[in-house]
Amino acid sequence: MNWDIFCNVVDNFGDAGVSWRLARQLAGDHAMSVRLWMDKPQVLAGICPDYNPLVERQVLNGVEVCHWPKPWQCADPAEVVIEAFGCELPERYLEAMAERGSKPIWINLEYLSAENWVSDFHGCPSPHPFLGLTRYFFFPGFGVNLGGLLKEKGFDESRDAFMQDVNYRRDFLKNLGVEPVDGAFLISLFGYEFAPLTPLLNSWAESPLPIQVMLFDGQLLSQASSWYGRNLEPGQTVIHGNLHLSILPFVSQDCYDRVLWACDVNFVRGEDSFVRAQWAAKPFVWHIYPQTDAVHEIKLMAFLKRYAEDLPKETAEYLQEFWFSWNRFHIKEFAWKQFMDNLDILKSHAQSWAEQLGKNHDLATNLVKFCQNK
Repeated sequence: MNWDIFCNVVDNFGDAGVSWRLARQLAGDHAMSVRLWMDKPQVLAGICPDYNPLVERQVLNGVEVCHWPKPWQCADPAEVVIEAFGCELPERYLEAMAERGSKPIWINLEYLSAENWVSDFHGCPSPHPFLGLTRYFFFPGFGVNLGGLLKEKGFDESRDAFMQDVNYRRDFLKNLGVEPVDGAFLISLFGYEFAPLTPLLNSWAESPLPIQVMLFDGQLLSQASSWYGRNLEPGQTVIHGNLHLSILPFVSQDCYDRVLWACDVNFVRGEDSFVRAQWAAKPFVWHIYPQTDAVHEIKLMAFLKRYAEDLPKETAEYLQEFWFSWNRFHIKEFAWKQFMDNLDILKSHAQSWAEQLGKNHDLATNLVKFCQNK
């Protein structure tokens, strides 16, 4: 099959990250012919260093990456068309789909949610009112009756080999410009600008053991700069008390996976890094994309209910409080001590959670099977 994936970037790196990862996996793991149409190519350049956003069409990792022109220019529709996150296909492209003798399989790839209702709509058809096309709703998810999560072949083996090689991990950090601190607790930090970062920075600076934090360039950098008292930039490492804070530029997706593997705790945001933190099998804290009327809190609670189901009651309650405080902008400084008090339980749980998720088929494989059966 040949595939077209359309991505309208809304949540900055999240939409682009999911679409690019899916395109790569369809091409690499399933030998599909894939075109990725991106409306903001400069965003993809942030997580794919080999990509040149000034070139309208180029092939990377077996994927033809194309600028999404507006107004739309002619292009023959693919056999499978992925409309990522309800981005709305160009009208002229839809008309060309309708004119094909063999109608394309049209899939609306939805955002990830742990809410119960998504299983009722996964795979459901929605006929177009007059073009003779049918769109199918495809939901990523955590259960066997949903679309699964993105995960490449050989992922577990690569992660486990990385974790077993201490020297390789140290060299990897040094290549990022991060000098490992002996005995330090390692944290990756990626979040939206609203996160209550200052109380955590204070806690880490006053920690009895060294805390080494890798903060990615982005929305939290200005808050960290205000806390430190001067502008911080990628490539810098500053020390305050027992906190060693390194500012990293955006890196490739494969490199980011290794950052997650290397750390003891990962703070992540959106959808793509949220999923990768779970596959990393490490304790993590999720900053969910904020929505009006606090709709995102329903999604946050739905995931926490599922994720914390097997945790001891007190640990589950604490984790819920910590995550909601991080998402409601008012975390308390003593909360980090409680996190560390629960760390051994959270470590064991993160590993068993990743093993449980791994028993389901991954998203790309489920998509291919779905389309082959249509």
